Amino acid sequence: MKKIFLLTVLLTISAFASLRVDATYSTMGAVAQKIGGDLVDVQVLGRAKYDPHFIVPKPSLIAKLRRANLLIMNGGGLELGWLPPLLRATNNPAIRNGAKGLLDMSHYVPMIDVPTSVSRAFGDVHAQGNPHFSSDPHVVLIMAKAIKEKLIALDPDHEATYAKNYDTFVRSWKTYLANFDANMLTCKTKKVVQYHELFNYFLDRYNIKSYGTIEPLPGIAPSSKHTIALINIMRDNGVKKILQDVYHERKTAKFIAAKTGAKVAIIPHDLGADGSKTLQEFYNKIAKRICQ
Repeated sequence: MKKIFLLTVLLTISAFASLRVDATYSTMGAVAQKIGGDLVDVQVLGRAKYDPHFIVPKPSLIAKLRRANLLIMNGGGLELGWLPPLLRATNNPAIRNGAKGLLDMSHYVPMIDVPTSVSRAFGDVHAQGNPHFSSDPHVVLIMAKAIKEKLIALDPDHEATYAKNYDTFVRSWKTYLANFDANMLTCKTKKVVQYHELFNYFLDRYNIKSYGTIEPLPGIAPSSKHTIALINIMRDNGVKKILQDVYHERKTAKFIAAKTGAKVAIIPHDLGADGSKTLQEFYNKIAKRICQ
């Protein structure tokens, strides 16, 4: 009797979690859960409070990747410093480069800030462009479509369910975006500087001008000379908002704020980076902290 009960439980679990899905970052993982519903088991590899360029490649991540039927990665070079060695150690043919079970989101999102040349003299630049596109809430629709199509390709028996989940989510998200965009109209005159160019997609979407970065070059720590120059730019242009992410040092931003009268806003770069639990809460926090 116990064996029959156990078998029933296992079959039920199997029926409701057909695919094991790994996502490198939380925002993509949340979208995958919306589209996959009970048919997917979504695991997020990178902790949202850490620098997305340098996730610690722990053995536990290898175990997750070995079981994955689908790996959803940001791409654009963002995972270059940590994901390749994990994939080599995992040796999972389902998610290797070129396999059906690998979804590189950068292949679907129009990339901005594409460099004309790539050299270490320009800092830690990404050859394909700025990979931090998840800051734009409109990109969620692109993610959702790509994930829906990939789930259907891997699990065609449940195509109707994935399509239904997708349609429901898109309707809801378009309603959310309509309200979000309307509220952002009051923010278009904002002037900002950033620590790292994490929020360019959001700023471009809503026509908010960035006057520079605390980093003199991508991935390079701020110098005294660059900091003084940035202070002068902010004074000359009336910039009163500094966008500080959750993982870089905050001493420099506080120093610049003291010299310019600007406010430092802590902006999450990924779902959960600053305590957000839903996609709506994540984007609402970005908007509120930039605009207030």
